[in-house]
Amino acid sequence: DAGTSGGIWGLEFGYCLMVGGEQEIYDHCLPLLKDLAPDDGGLVRTGAEGSGHFVKMVHNGVEYGLMQAYAEGFQVMKLSKSFPGMDMHAIAEAWRSGSVVRSWLLDLIARGLEQDPDLARIKGYVEDTGEGRWTVEAAIDESVPVPIIAESLFARFRSRMENTFG
Repeated sequence: DAGTSGGIWGLEFGYCLMVGGEQEIYDHCLPLLKDLAPDDGGLVRTGAEGSGHFVKMVHNGVEYGLMQAYAEGFQVMKLSKSFPGMDMHAIAEAWRSGSVVRSWLLDLIARGLEQDPDLARIKGYVEDTGEGRWTVEAAIDESVPVPIIAESLFARFRSRMENTFG
């Protein structure tokens, strides 16, 4: 099995491949896997069959948390009464260079803010694809606390509610 990340951009930049299965099969497929992965890495054998998709599931749960943190941070700055009028796109661009919070997700945020500075064309709700939910369920099964991932999942649920009672 091969959990795959990179979306539509993987065709250009390569896919992050999280591969589960027997070592012999992995070794046999390695030339093809290397062709699909980025030149600088992005390829790992994760263990037994099924572990590749498990790692991809957790990857998406982590992504939920990262997106929630970015959203909250930009909201704090955008709504600041002490420092009104800050340029969110300029801040995102600065963070993309040398900052500890730089990431591909931040690259996408910067692009979105450049095209739509107030994000007026973005709907105010976020769907979940299931992986965040499955990550939380796996954490519950293993008695592992994942408060950030769980809260980011719940924030997605709340964003889709019309009547929230508060």
